[in-house]
Amino acid sequence: MRVATRRVAARASARKDPPPTHRVVRHIRRLIEGRRLTPGDRLPTERDLAREMKVSRSSVRAALQSLAAMGVIRSRQGAGTFIQDGPPSLDSQPLGLLAALHGFSREEMFEARGVLEVGVAGLSAQRASGEQTAAMAEEVASMFAALGDPPLFLVHDVRFHRTVAAGSNNPVLAALVEMTSTLLYERRRATIEHAKDLRESAEMHRRIYLAIRRGDAEEARTAMAEHLRLAEEALAVEDALAATREAAAKAVTRARRPHPARKGTWPTTRP
Repeated sequence: MRVATRRVAARASARKDPPPTHRVVRHIRRLIEGRRLTPGDRLPTERDLAREMKVSRSSVRAALQSLAAMGVIRSRQGAGTFIQDGPPSLDSQPLGLLAALHGFSREEMFEARGVLEVGVAGLSAQRASGEQTAAMAEEVASMFAALGDPPLFLVHDVRFHRTVAAGSNNPVLAALVEMTSTLLYERRRATIEHAKDLRESAEMHRRIYLAIRRGDAEEARTAMAEHLRLAEEALAVEDALAATREAAAKAVTRARRPHPARKGTWPTTRP
Protein backbone atom coordinates (compact mmCIF):
# COMPACT_ATOMS: atom_id res chain seq x y z
CA MET A 1 0.00 0.00 0.00
CA ARG A 2 2.79 2.40 0.93
CA VAL A 3 4.65 1.56 -2.31
CA ALA A 4 1.56 2.33 -4.34
CA THR A 5 1.11 5.63 -2.49
CA ARG A 6 4.71 6.62 -3.16
CA ARG A 7 4.27 5.81 -6.87
CA VAL A 8 1.17 7.98 -7.10
CA ALA A 9 2.98 10.83 -5.32
CA ALA A 10 5.98 10.48 -7.66
CA ARG A 11 3.74 10.63 -10.71
CA ALA A 12 1.94 13.68 -9.37
CA SER A 13 5.28 15.36 -8.67
CA ALA A 14 6.50 14.56 -12.19
CA ARG A 15 3.37 16.17 -13.62
CA LYS A 16 3.83 19.29 -11.50
CA ASP A 17 7.53 19.82 -12.22
CA PRO A 18 8.25 20.68 -15.88
CA PRO A 19 11.58 19.62 -17.42
CA PRO A 20 14.53 21.89 -16.54
CA THR A 21 14.74 23.27 -20.08
CA HIS A 22 11.09 24.34 -19.97
CA ARG A 23 11.63 25.98 -16.60
CA VAL A 24 14.46 28.12 -17.98
CA VAL A 25 12.40 29.15 -21.02
CA ARG A 26 9.45 30.02 -18.78
CA HIS A 27 11.71 32.02 -16.45
CA ILE A 28 13.12 34.14 -19.28
CA ARG A 29 9.66 34.62 -20.74
CA ARG A 30 8.39 35.95 -17.42
CA LEU A 31 11.32 38.37 -17.22
CA ILE A 32 10.43 39.68 -20.68
CA GLU A 33 6.71 39.94 -19.93
CA GLY A 34 7.52 41.78 -16.70
CA ARG A 35 9.78 44.19 -18.65
CA ARG A 36 12.75 43.15 -16.54
CA LEU A 37 14.40 42.16 -19.81
CA THR A 38 13.90 44.45 -22.81
CA PRO A 39 15.20 44.42 -26.42
CA GLY A 40 18.99 44.69 -26.47
CA ASP A 41 19.49 43.55 -22.86
CA ARG A 42 22.24 41.04 -22.16
CA LEU A 43 21.24 37.76 -20.53
CA PRO A 44 23.16 36.32 -17.57
CA THR A 45 25.81 33.75 -18.49
CA GLU A 46 24.93 30.07 -18.76
CA ARG A 47 26.71 29.45 -15.47
CA ASP A 48 24.78 32.18 -13.66
CA LEU A 49 21.44 31.02 -15.08
CA ALA A 50 22.20 27.42 -14.12
CA ARG A 51 23.06 28.49 -10.57
CA GLU A 52 19.98 30.71 -10.28
CA MET A 53 17.59 28.09 -11.67
CA LYS A 54 19.34 25.14 -9.98
CA VAL A 55 19.61 23.24 -13.26
CA SER A 56 22.50 21.94 -15.33
CA ARG A 57 24.31 24.12 -17.87
CA SER A 58 23.25 21.69 -20.61
CA SER A 59 19.60 22.43 -19.73
CA VAL A 60 20.29 26.17 -19.91
CA ARG A 61 22.05 25.72 -23.25
CA ALA A 62 19.09 23.77 -24.67
CA ALA A 63 16.68 26.46 -23.46
CA LEU A 64 18.74 29.22 -25.10
CA GLN A 65 18.81 27.28 -28.37
CA SER A 66 15.02 27.04 -28.28
CA LEU A 67 14.69 30.77 -27.64
CA ALA A 68 17.12 31.54 -30.47
CA ALA A 69 15.06 29.38 -32.83
CA MET A 70 11.99 31.43 -31.88
CA GLY A 71 13.86 34.66 -32.65
CA VAL A 72 13.72 35.84 -29.02
CA ILE A 73 17.47 36.00 -28.42
CA ARG A 74 20.66 36.16 -30.44
CA SER A 75 24.30 35.46 -29.62
CA ARG A 76 27.23 37.75 -30.33
CA GLN A 77 30.60 36.05 -30.54
CA GLY A 78 32.63 37.00 -27.50
CA ALA A 79 29.95 39.36 -26.16
CA GLY A 80 27.21 37.09 -24.85
CA THR A 81 23.52 36.45 -25.48
CA PHE A 82 21.06 39.30 -25.92
CA ILE A 83 17.33 39.83 -26.23
CA GLN A 84 16.57 40.42 -29.92
CA ASP A 85 16.40 44.15 -30.62
CA GLY A 86 15.67 44.13 -34.35
CA PRO A 87 13.09 42.47 -36.59
CA PRO A 88 12.40 38.88 -35.48
CA SER A 89 14.62 36.31 -37.13
CA LEU A 90 12.98 32.90 -37.13
CA ASP A 91 14.99 29.72 -37.53
CA SER A 92 14.38 28.29 -41.03
CA GLN A 93 15.60 24.80 -40.13
CA PRO A 94 12.13 23.47 -39.17
CA LEU A 95 10.75 24.69 -42.51
CA GLY A 96 13.74 23.18 -44.32
CA LEU A 97 13.12 19.87 -42.59
CA LEU A 98 9.46 19.95 -43.64
CA ALA A 99 10.53 20.71 -47.20
CA ALA A 100 12.82 17.69 -47.21
CA LEU A 101 10.17 15.50 -45.60
CA HIS A 102 7.25 16.46 -47.83
CA GLY A 103 9.15 17.46 -50.96
CA PHE A 104 7.85 21.01 -51.42
CA SER A 105 7.53 21.57 -55.15
CA ARG A 106 8.88 24.57 -57.01
CA GLU A 107 5.30 25.63 -57.78
CA GLU A 108 4.31 25.48 -54.11
CA MET A 109 7.33 27.52 -53.05
CA PHE A 110 6.65 30.28 -55.56
CA GLU A 111 2.94 30.31 -54.81
CA ALA A 112 3.81 30.96 -51.16
CA ARG A 113 6.27 33.67 -52.18
CA GLY A 114 3.64 35.31 -54.35
CA VAL A 115 1.11 35.44 -51.52
CA LEU A 116 3.71 36.97 -49.18
CA GLU A 117 5.99 39.12 -51.28
CA VAL A 118 3.59 40.81 -53.69
CA GLY A 119 1.68 42.32 -50.78
CA VAL A 120 4.89 43.07 -48.92
CA ALA A 121 6.19 45.07 -51.90
CA GLY A 122 3.06 47.22 -51.85
CA LEU A 123 3.38 47.86 -48.13
CA SER A 124 7.05 48.70 -48.54
CA ALA A 125 6.15 51.33 -51.14
CA GLN A 126 3.82 52.92 -48.61
CA ARG A 127 5.96 52.60 -45.48
CA ALA A 128 9.68 52.22 -46.25
CA SER A 129 11.99 54.84 -44.79
CA GLY A 130 14.78 56.55 -46.68
CA GLU A 131 17.30 54.35 -44.92
CA GLN A 132 15.41 51.21 -45.96
CA THR A 133 15.15 52.24 -49.61
CA ALA A 134 18.87 53.07 -49.55
CA ALA A 135 19.53 49.49 -48.40
CA MET A 136 17.47 48.20 -51.35
CA ALA A 137 19.46 50.39 -53.75
CA GLU A 138 22.70 48.98 -52.36
CA GLU A 139 21.57 45.41 -52.96
CA VAL A 140 20.47 46.22 -56.52
CA ALA A 141 23.86 47.78 -57.26
CA SER A 142 25.57 44.72 -55.78
CA MET A 143 23.54 42.44 -58.06
CA PHE A 144 24.70 44.33 -61.15
CA ALA A 145 28.28 44.14 -59.87
CA ALA A 146 27.95 40.35 -59.41
CA LEU A 147 26.56 39.47 -62.85
CA GLY A 148 29.66 37.36 -63.50
CA ASP A 149 29.48 35.62 -60.13
CA PRO A 150 26.16 33.71 -59.86
CA PRO A 151 26.58 32.51 -56.23
CA LEU A 152 27.33 36.06 -55.05
CA PHE A 153 24.45 37.38 -57.16
CA LEU A 154 22.13 34.96 -55.36
CA VAL A 155 23.27 36.26 -51.96
CA HIS A 156 22.37 39.85 -52.90
CA ASP A 157 19.13 38.65 -54.52
CA VAL A 158 18.02 37.13 -51.21
CA ARG A 159 19.16 40.19 -49.26
CA PHE A 160 17.15 42.46 -51.56
CA HIS A 161 13.94 40.57 -50.86
CA ARG A 162 14.64 40.77 -47.14
CA THR A 163 15.20 44.52 -47.30
CA VAL A 164 11.91 44.92 -49.17
CA ALA A 165 10.18 42.90 -46.45
CA ALA A 166 11.85 45.03 -43.77
CA GLY A 167 10.48 48.09 -45.58
CA SER A 168 6.93 46.87 -44.92
CA ASN A 169 7.65 47.66 -41.25
CA ASN A 170 5.63 44.59 -40.30
CA PRO A 171 7.94 42.31 -38.28
CA VAL A 172 5.71 39.26 -38.78
CA LEU A 173 5.84 39.56 -42.57
CA ALA A 174 9.58 40.29 -42.45
CA ALA A 175 10.18 37.11 -40.43
CA LEU A 176 8.07 34.99 -42.80
CA VAL A 177 9.85 36.33 -45.87
CA GLU A 178 13.21 35.64 -44.24
CA MET A 179 12.22 32.02 -43.64
CA THR A 180 10.98 31.41 -47.18
CA SER A 181 13.92 33.23 -48.76
CA THR A 182 16.35 31.09 -46.78
CA LEU A 183 14.58 27.96 -47.97
CA LEU A 184 14.78 29.13 -51.58
CA TYR A 185 18.46 30.06 -51.19
CA GLU A 186 19.31 26.59 -49.90
CA ARG A 187 17.59 25.07 -52.92
CA ARG A 188 18.79 27.43 -55.62
CA ARG A 189 22.45 27.63 -54.69
CA ALA A 190 22.81 24.10 -56.10
CA THR A 191 21.60 25.27 -59.54
CA ILE A 192 22.51 28.97 -59.74
CA GLU A 193 25.62 28.21 -61.82
CA HIS A 194 23.22 27.23 -64.62
CA ALA A 195 21.47 30.65 -64.59
CA LYS A 196 21.08 32.05 -68.10
CA ASP A 197 20.27 35.76 -67.80
CA LEU A 198 21.11 37.38 -64.49
CA ARG A 199 20.97 40.85 -66.03
CA GLU A 200 17.24 40.49 -66.68
CA SER A 201 16.79 39.50 -63.03
CA ALA A 202 18.82 42.49 -61.85
CA GLU A 203 16.70 44.80 -64.03
CA MET A 204 13.52 43.39 -62.48
CA HIS A 205 14.86 44.02 -59.00
CA ARG A 206 15.70 47.60 -60.00
CA ARG A 207 12.15 48.07 -61.29
CA ILE A 208 10.75 46.92 -57.92
CA TYR A 209 13.12 49.23 -56.06
CA LEU A 210 12.22 52.27 -58.19
CA ALA A 211 8.50 51.68 -57.65
CA ILE A 212 9.04 51.46 -53.89
CA ARG A 213 11.19 54.60 -53.87
CA ARG A 214 8.44 56.50 -55.75
CA GLY A 215 5.84 55.24 -53.30
CA ASP A 216 3.91 53.52 -56.12
CA ALA A 217 2.35 50.56 -54.32
CA GLU A 218 0.46 49.25 -57.36
CA GLU A 219 3.54 49.26 -59.58
CA ALA A 220 5.61 47.66 -56.79
CA ARG A 221 3.11 44.79 -56.52
CA THR A 222 2.95 44.39 -60.31
CA ALA A 223 6.73 44.38 -60.67
CA MET A 224 7.17 41.86 -57.84
CA ALA A 225 4.54 39.54 -59.33
CA GLU A 226 6.24 39.69 -62.73
CA HIS A 227 9.65 39.12 -61.18
CA LEU A 228 8.48 36.05 -59.28
CA ARG A 229 6.89 34.62 -62.45
CA LEU A 230 10.14 35.03 -64.38
CA ALA A 231 12.17 33.71 -61.44
CA GLU A 232 10.07 30.54 -61.32
CA GLU A 233 10.60 30.00 -65.05
CA ALA A 234 14.34 30.56 -64.66
CA LEU A 235 14.55 28.08 -61.78
CA ALA A 236 12.71 25.49 -63.88
CA VAL A 237 15.36 25.87 -66.59
CA GLU A 238 18.18 25.66 -64.03
CA ASP A 239 16.66 22.51 -62.50
CA ALA A 240 16.39 20.89 -65.92
CA LEU A 241 19.99 21.72 -66.83
CA ALA A 242 21.27 20.49 -63.50
CA ALA A 243 19.35 17.20 -63.87
CA THR A 244 20.69 16.71 -67.41
CA ARG A 245 24.28 17.26 -66.36
CA GLU A 246 23.89 15.00 -63.33
CA ALA A 247 22.48 12.22 -65.53
CA ALA A 248 25.36 12.65 -68.01
CA ALA A 249 27.94 12.50 -65.21
CA LYS A 250 26.39 9.28 -63.86
CA ALA A 251 26.45 7.75 -67.35
CA VAL A 252 30.15 8.54 -67.71
CA THR A 253 30.87 7.02 -64.30
CA ARG A 254 29.02 3.83 -65.22
CA ALA A 255 30.83 3.61 -68.54
CA ARG A 256 34.23 3.84 -66.84
CA ARG A 257 33.38 1.21 -64.24
CA PRO A 258 34.88 -2.22 -65.09
CA HIS A 259 32.33 -4.97 -65.82
CA PRO A 260 33.11 -8.23 -63.98
CA ALA A 261 32.83 -11.49 -65.91
CA ARG A 262 29.62 -13.42 -65.36
CA LYS A 263 29.72 -16.21 -62.84
CA GLY A 264 30.52 -19.57 -64.44
CA THR A 265 32.06 -18.12 -67.61
CA TRP A 266 35.64 -17.59 -68.64
CA PRO A 267 36.92 -14.45 -70.24
CA THR A 268 37.52 -15.05 -73.92
CA THR A 269 40.65 -13.96 -75.70
CA ARG A 270 41.45 -13.87 -79.34
CA PRO A 271 43.99 -16.42 -80.54
